[in-house]
Amino acid sequence: MPLSFLTADRAFDTADDVALPYDDRDRWRRPYRPGPWRVGAAALLLLLASFVLFAAVIIATTATPTSAATVFAVALVAVAGALRLLRMGVWVSSRGLRHVAFVTTRTTSWEQVVSVRTVQQPVRWLGLPRTVQGQALVIARRGRSAESPAPLLTSHNADFLGRDKLAFDRAADTVEAWAAEYRRD
Repeated sequence: MPLSFLTADRAFDTADDVALPYDDRDRWRRPYRPGPWRVGAAALLLLLASFVLFAAVIIATTATPTSAATVFAVALVAVAGALRLLRMGVWVSSRGLRHVAFVTTRTTSWEQVVSVRTVQQPVRWLGLPRTVQGQALVIARRGRSAESPAPLLTSHNADFLGRDKLAFDRAADTVEAWAAEYRRD
């Protein structure tokens, strides 16, 4: 009994040339996976939030509802922080380039982008004040000064620190390819 839904050749049986559902260029997408440091930190934060939620349930059964609500709010803030930590990074679409930090989000349309390039420079290690020699993906915008633009990606941030150098190169090349495709000179 052939099980066509379990085989890879089923995709080649169709003759229609329909775009894949994930091929929507108008949706914001991150051209790389979140790194192990970012995922690990978010997992630890979610683990802490689960303990705090458990404490909120215990407090709700034994103490006042206001103290339980306060502890529950702390747990919700921890969950929101973990989700925001996972959302951080560089996102691209046909409309522009979006740099998501923990607190802020900067969106730059492709019309404002002059260049996106990889440079060798001192970069922050995991976003801390300590700097090491590494690579950074920087963007030059129209109407902004050219000296020391803030890096979009670095080879030593939470997405690429525990990974191969090829992961950073692949992500930087993908963002540069999006910029070359959509940027208007």
